[in-house]
Amino acid sequence: MPSPVTPVIAARGLTKRFERIVAVESIEFAVAEGTTVALLGGNGAGKTTTISMVLGLLVPSAGSISVFGTDMMRERQRVLPRMNFSSPYVDLPHRLTVLQNLIVYGHLYGVVDVKARVAELAADLAIADILDRQTGNLSAGQKTRVALAKALLNEPDLLLLDEPTASLDPDTADWVRGYLEEFRRRTGATILLASHNMSEVERLCDDVLMMRQGRIVDTGAPAALIARYGRRNLEEVFLDIARRRDDEAAQ
Repeated sequence: MPSPVTPVIAARGLTKRFERIVAVESIEFAVAEGTTVALLGGNGAGKTTTISMVLGLLVPSAGSISVFGTDMMRERQRVLPRMNFSSPYVDLPHRLTVLQNLIVYGHLYGVVDVKARVAELAADLAIADILDRQTGNLSAGQKTRVALAKALLNEPDLLLLDEPTASLDPDTADWVRGYLEEFRRRTGATILLASHNMSEVERLCDDVLMMRQGRIVDTGAPAALIARYGRRNLEEVFLDIARRRDDEAAQ
């Protein structure tokens, strides 16, 4: 019998409390290698807290989280070089130029030829013309593309994305989605993303983890969830769950 495949991410009883507030409550999930999985929920559902625990930035109050079979509470340094993260809401140092920021992060991730890698990403993500601008002077859309470039510097085996197309115009957002699809096909990377764009999730994701008030309340492939709830698209499913119509709709 073949041995079971270790999931890239495995959470068991994962919980995070902030004094009296329970941000994430005893969730369990696994993310298989080479898949793209969406972590969905309204504001305050616990998505960002969950991603922070996957990254090892927050220590769980209870439960466990492992990445590539490594306990992120005890040995995260073993796997961090294989991971990266992008969020338009986490600013890079404002006074540094885009080029300076990318070179610094490239060195932190041990990229061999940092300048060549930055030039490649700058061309791919259409940021070559802003490399010499201070990061603090960029528009929201430009910051989103720079954050994505930072996240791809080390060609991570696990890419975590928070709103990867936020503030992008529809044409650029569509291009970025295509780029992420090609990146996964080419590298075999695993992607965990949080997004409020349901059409984006339907296009990119193999599976969905639906969160509400710190709990995972449903899971499944986008098409399966749409069929289960009898809705036309994933946005309607999201609204059912966010508005607590999920119990009735799923019956």
